[in-house]
Amino acid sequence: MASMRDIKRRKGSIQSTQQITKAMKLVSTVKLQRAKQRAEQSKAYFNCMYETVTSMLAKSGSLNHPYLNKAESGKKAVIVITSNRGLAGGYNSNVVKLITQGDFRKDELEIYAIGKKGRDALNRNGYHIMEENSEIIEEPSYVDAMAISSKLLDAYAKGEISEIYLAYTGFKNTVVHVPTLLKLLPVEASAEAETEKEPESKAMMNFEPEDDEALDMIIPKYITSLIYGGLVEAVASENGARMQAMDSATSNAEEMIDHLSLMYNRARQGSITQELTEIIAGANAIS
Repeated sequence: MASMRDIKRRKGSIQSTQQITKAMKLVSTVKLQRAKQRAEQSKAYFNCMYETVTSMLAKSGSLNHPYLNKAESGKKAVIVITSNRGLAGGYNSNVVKLITQGDFRKDELEIYAIGKKGRDALNRNGYHIMEENSEIIEEPSYVDAMAISSKLLDAYAKGEISEIYLAYTGFKNTVVHVPTLLKLLPVEASAEAETEKEPESKAMMNFEPEDDEALDMIIPKYITSLIYGGLVEAVASENGARMQAMDSATSNAEEMIDHLSLMYNRARQGSITQELTEIIAGANAIS
């Protein structure tokens, strides 16, 4: 059995850790409120953009456009959004699993990492990190998303990559965060859009002035919007996951402190009992 001194030292250590986890939980809660508001405000726009573009393509018939056709290159680009810090439960590892446990081959992927944790994990697993923009996740902006979108669209137009994916954590609510792998290019009409039942939805889409000009303008905005949407949802999910992890750690620390307090009291009681026994035995021996 551990000595009273060891128990007291361990209890003090856990109490110090508990203070840290409490502080981190409070910080994450404050950050979550701001990130949650930002994600919820932008979510409707991104969902509408996605549904509009896929529905529009479903009604457009057969179009021959670079953004709709798969390039000859076998390379696939994946934008992987994780965090720069840990202590967020399975937040980072769940996004990495979308890549490592998916249907991709290592030699066909080019990783565009946003977040040091995802970059390091994929690098350890032997994936090629094409580019890193870890500073973006601290305070994502639409301009940042536009810069990433522009680079990837240029590479796609040149035939250097054949497909573009986005791996991030979707924010549903404070406690539910869903790892998501979304295909950005080539743009595909969704099955739901193709099977809409309303008669008016079956009318063919007309473009003015030309379909190429319209798609050249719409698709880059569509890609940028989805990347930015992924960034703001990932930030909200990260803070939500960290808040939960720190709340769980604080509760576990409280349980350990209670258990150590019980052990300490038992050890103290045992020490007092032993001391009394020795005093009584000594008194009996003298008498």
